[in-house]
Amino acid sequence: MTGYGKETVAVNEKKITVELRTLNSRSLDTNLRLSADYREMEMELRSLIAEHIVRGKVDYYLAVESDSSASIHHVNQELAGHYFNEIKELARSTGMPLGPEVLTTLLRLPDVIGQVSEEIPEGQKRAILNATISAVKKVDEYRLHEGEILERDFSSHIYSILKLLNDIEPFENERVASIRNRLRADLAQIEANVKVDENRFEQELIYYLEKIDFTEEKIRLNKHCDHFLLIMKEKESQGRKLGFVAQEIGREVNTLGSKANNSDIQQLVVQMKDELEKIKEQLLNIL
Repeated sequence: MTGYGKETVAVNEKKITVELRTLNSRSLDTNLRLSADYREMEMELRSLIAEHIVRGKVDYYLAVESDSSASIHHVNQELAGHYFNEIKELARSTGMPLGPEVLTTLLRLPDVIGQVSEEIPEGQKRAILNATISAVKKVDEYRLHEGEILERDFSSHIYSILKLLNDIEPFENERVASIRNRLRADLAQIEANVKVDENRFEQELIYYLEKIDFTEEKIRLNKHCDHFLLIMKEKESQGRKLGFVAQEIGREVNTLGSKANNSDIQQLVVQMKDELEKIKEQLLNIL
């Protein structure tokens, strides 16, 4: 399920920004983007996120900006010396003279000038953790709002399936009469040469109708739909369970279609399948 949360706080001339984005996933997959100065907090932040987010793909971004212009920098003289020796060797081998701009060039090379790494103050650590908790709560609020929308959407599709199931009833008696008439017409074509035993015919017809009877499928489909609606009322995450119930609904709908023997009923079954597919598409976004 998608979610988004952002929190910004200021502490000790530092502006701390925490940003969280989540997508649905089978397990918890946390990706942290931290600067080198804050890598020591990685495991603590991962544990904190895991306490509040059950599963999902989580992108966590931490930015700490200094409100003061008095940032401490240093020159890595050992690295600068190495670069200078390489430049001198290059100048000697090519016969090119070293100009006065060498120093400027050296200072622009990677990692020659860096900010002094300091231990993270305790107050700053607490501020980062509190900002993370606040951002996670905003993610939960975002997810809850999206969940309410999905619940209404699921309920609408389930009630549509139940309505379509009720719409089958008027065609059931018509279906039996149609099958009886079709078999009678087939027998009429050969009755001139073959004597038909009416009792045996009725017995075979009853046996055939029992094989294509879908009363049990209708009862189970009704129960599965009620179960789906009931699961949605539970407080804990039930995405997997809803997926299993949706599979059972699909199984009963498919059986109805295979036993239908009536074009009107089959059209209703197709509409049920369409409603169920809409549910399955959205189930991918449920925790």
